[in-house]
Amino acid sequence: MKRALIIACSAGCFALGLAAGLAAKDASKFPGISAVRGKPPKEAALSALAEAEILAKDGTWERLGVARVYYLALDKPRGQALIDQVLAGKVKGTDYQRAGQIYAEAGENARAEEMFTRALSLDAKDDTGQAEVGAWYIKNGQREKGEGLLAQAFSRNPDEVWHYVRAAEAYAQLAPR
Repeated sequence: MKRALIIACSAGCFALGLAAGLAAKDASKFPGISAVRGKPPKEAALSALAEAEILAKDGTWERLGVARVYYLALDKPRGQALIDQVLAGKVKGTDYQRAGQIYAEAGENARAEEMFTRALSLDAKDDTGQAEVGAWYIKNGQREKGEGLLAQAFSRNPDEVWHYVRAAEAYAQLAPR
């Protein structure tokens, strides 16, 4: 019995050590702080984005997060290319919504509206998307359209705190967080 316990404990320790070693090996593939430390801001940002792009793999939200930084601050054509790549694949309504948020942040309201319209058409039951897009319409002077979307969101999920927060942000003219 004692021998079996020792063997079981040894096997468990071996497995833990193996898992820790493999995790450390994977982590060593990426530069961490050395990707950005001591570099001028733009170079640091580009270096961080290069690593983020590798880590994003096929994640649409992750790739759109990388695209956002390129599009808004560093390299608009590169950002647009990433947005186009994401939207050319298998997408969900939330991917169009995220792209719309990038365009909205850039002040490109016509493009933002196009993406928001696509997002809502792909998932007509997404009350969170309806609340967020409705708030955007209100902030951009289309209160009736925005309130219509908020009404749909509230009718589906009247006890969702974030619907109320999005409405408050819209009327207070705050950007969502």
